[in-house]
Amino acid sequence: MAKKTKPFKKLLKHLPKRGGRNNQGRITTRHQGGGHKQMYRLVDFRQKKTDIPGIVQSIEYDPNRTSFVALLMYKDGERRYVLAPQGLKAGDQVIAGEKVPLKPGNRTLLKNLPIGTFVYNVEILAGQGGKLGRSAGLGIQILANEEGYTHLKLPSKEVRRVSWDCWASIGQLSNPEYYLKNWEKAGKSRWLGIRPTVRGSAMNPRDHPYGGGEGRAPRGTKYPKTKWGKVTGGRKTRNKKKWSNKFVVKRRK
Repeated sequence: MAKKTKPFKKLLKHLPKRGGRNNQGRITTRHQGGGHKQMYRLVDFRQKKTDIPGIVQSIEYDPNRTSFVALLMYKDGERRYVLAPQGLKAGDQVIAGEKVPLKPGNRTLLKNLPIGTFVYNVEILAGQGGKLGRSAGLGIQILANEEGYTHLKLPSKEVRRVSWDCWASIGQLSNPEYYLKNWEKAGKSRWLGIRPTVRGSAMNPRDHPYGGGEGRAPRGTKYPKTKWGKVTGGRKTRNKKKWSNKFVVKRRK
């Protein structure tokens, strides 16, 4: 559980709000706007300070993500925020390197981890920084190591290959109860910057394919569609020429 401690000022950055608008002021993402003021925590997803142990000073709430973050104090005096796994607490030691103990929070290369280990904050390209497994409670399971690649089972049940020279942190992320949270009232969504969503069937015909009709009318279209008439619901949206397709061993259901 994260304690109510003041964040470390030198690792904070002002986060401007754009309300889903682009540089021309046009809304490109609907249902965004308002929300409480937030400061962005500069989280270290790379953790390239190898073989230098860091002591966890505090486990803190981060308004910009679902999991908690841990403030590390390294032996050389530098402080950094990292994602906090389950079981990590203040006073624990965390280290990144080629040979590290199999403890939650430690970071190493995928090829050094035994099969069955759960990891988070996994790199897709070596040296790029963690991209996979960064949400509350998530853990990615290592299924196999072969021919320079590690087979990972993602939370979506997709199995994909990643170079075994990529870095990953050991354990599962903190705050698994996040998805059981009851938001209680509409106002809480507004604090998070989420604006209301209007049903298409409640609109006029000029505003949505489902709009119009006397009383509650059925959809009236063969396939479900977006506001702009694009077919959705069951239609595959993944690009067939996407560069990473060759690394997907088993697609999610």
